[in-house]
Amino acid sequence: MDKRKLVTELQSQGLKLIAHNQGVAGRIGGAGPSDHKAVTIDGTTVMIPVYNDIAAESPYTVGANGCSPLQHESSLHKNNKAIASIEFPQQPKFYNLKTADGVPYNHIALLHSHNVLATTVLQTCIRYSNRSTSCQFCAIEQSLEAGKTIAQKTPEQLAEVAEAAVRLDGVEHLVMTTGTPNTTDRGAAYLTKCAQAVKARVNLPIQAQCEPPNDFIWFEWMKIAGVDSLGMHLEVIEPRVRDRIMPGKAKVSIDYYFQAFEAAVKVFGWGQVSTYILAGLGDSLETIISTCDRLIKIGVYPFVVPFVPITNTPLAAHKPPSSEFMYTIYQQVGAMLNHGGMSSQNIKAGCAKCGACSALSAFENINDQ
Repeated sequence: MDKRKLVTELQSQGLKLIAHNQGVAGRIGGAGPSDHKAVTIDGTTVMIPVYNDIAAESPYTVGANGCSPLQHESSLHKNNKAIASIEFPQQPKFYNLKTADGVPYNHIALLHSHNVLATTVLQTCIRYSNRSTSCQFCAIEQSLEAGKTIAQKTPEQLAEVAEAAVRLDGVEHLVMTTGTPNTTDRGAAYLTKCAQAVKARVNLPIQAQCEPPNDFIWFEWMKIAGVDSLGMHLEVIEPRVRDRIMPGKAKVSIDYYFQAFEAAVKVFGWGQVSTYILAGLGDSLETIISTCDRLIKIGVYPFVVPFVPITNTPLAAHKPPSSEFMYTIYQQVGAMLNHGGMSSQNIKAGCAKCGACSALSAFENINDQ
């Protein structure tokens, strides 16, 4: 099977684990990617849903035929027929450490994919506790409630963990996201402090992620502090879908996002600003494609990912998009990226550079394949 098609299907249909503890532990709850596990297929590491209801019904399975749960290599099966070999990244060494005050390093930051350190600097959000304002797909506080993280990571803690992750596990870039605080900078101020502390300790490329702040001067201050790339996430696009899926965040208009994108590109550079687009929540194919075209033309990388339902959220039973829907999007957006001279590999840090939650990067430079 074509690897692009295989990854697209796995990310839409999930993977049913017969043996549950290969490699790096998957993520349940918290800021995304949640209910996922990292797997490597033919040299490419991707994040695949494994802990939600969709995965439990998936035709794709791993760990069958007596495969030991301690092995890091397994056979991937579809409808009980072996189709490929897959590997599970090893548990990182920095997970075994604690801070001086006893906080486990993996409560401060986690390994995503095989070489990305990721953290949610503020694990709470002003909208989360009220379902009339919260993003219906969000599980940001689930991991906090489960005692798997702490509410606020200090800049010093993040710097300590980042240094260890680079030294012990060869981590290559850092993603810092945040829940939205009750401040007009929407988290940019705290991300700035965290980035400055990390860069003072270790030379690690950083992506910061937040909602557009009230004053675009924050982009310059984040850049000066050491942020290399910026993520501001649309998630969904059409007004009716935004009002239904994320009623609080929808108050920040699409027009304001595009004003912020243009201002951010001037600071961080062409292709160093990105946005998540969650396909499968109601936006039409035409809307997603036209919005991606608009984004690319102003220098923003549109990181399109299939929506993955997360357990214990209002959208837990929502079906993910079909692999055919995603494949069509990837083909068209990949061609746009190629035409615009934009590539995930040129991004200095972040989710789009990692690419593990989407098959989009496999469709870049598609005319050369």
